[in-house]
Amino acid sequence: MRVSEHDAAHEAAAQRVTEFLRRRREQIAQRWADAPLFRTVFTVSRDEAVEACKAVVDALAEVAADGRLEDISAPGFAAVRDQLGRTAASRARTGSSPAQIADEVAGLRAPVTELLRGEFADPSAPEAHEAVLTLAVLMGTLRLVVMETALDAGEELIERQRLQLMEVATPVIQLWDGIVAVPLIGTLDSARSQVVMESLLEAIVDQRAEYAILDITGVPTVDSLVAQHLMKTVAAARLMGAECIVSGIRPAIAQTIVHLGIDLGSVVTRAGLADALAYALGRQGIVVPGRPAAGASRS
Repeated sequence: MRVSEHDAAHEAAAQRVTEFLRRRREQIAQRWADAPLFRTVFTVSRDEAVEACKAVVDALAEVAADGRLEDISAPGFAAVRDQLGRTAASRARTGSSPAQIADEVAGLRAPVTELLRGEFADPSAPEAHEAVLTLAVLMGTLRLVVMETALDAGEELIERQRLQLMEVATPVIQLWDGIVAVPLIGTLDSARSQVVMESLLEAIVDQRAEYAILDITGVPTVDSLVAQHLMKTVAAARLMGAECIVSGIRPAIAQTIVHLGIDLGSVVTRAGLADALAYALGRQGIVVPGRPAAGASRS
């Protein structure tokens, strides 16, 4: 019987909090709009901040009505997850740490709790205490939702930046009409090798290139996986109608390739980027003084 009474008290408190949030929606939003979490994000229009706060209040009311006070996956939060994520991400970009953002979300509790206490003639009454406790649980769940959403947004941002850095780190350069080159620097892995291949093939199409140079002077080591990626890139370039030249194979890397038993016999190789360019120019009938002629042997 005590358990039933306890459950009934919880349900009654959740109902009171739901009704309170819906009834005092405007007042809560007005107070929250001046809190650091929203004020520093919606700097152009305070009305915009108020509307954002109203959406959060509505979400809390829906969660409370469903009785899922501690469930961060409650459907009621779905409508504001993106907004909360953008808000938290905006605060992070201004230098706020996750702990500071969490404190700012926690700071939303005091204004709404004050309004809730004012709903009761006797703030110390058991039903008032139960309602305040219910609201505290709900606000704690909101804090977790914000942090989870912020972490997800942060991971997405990091992934986008990683892809952007890979693209920047693998530029395709047009050296001459019909000749493009990719100077590779740093370690090659599967993801970056895929970016190299896609960027090079796009450049071959865009520039109508007949020759593509892969310069690996800046690649510290070559293992079987890297060699396979290079061979796939060479093969893909050929399918696009371009001859691929690999340059910058240092002695240590040459020894590694031989040790691994990798056959580069079908691939045109040159000592450096300048030699590869001279070869490509020679194949186009342009003779570079001091450089091998177009018919130089493959190595």
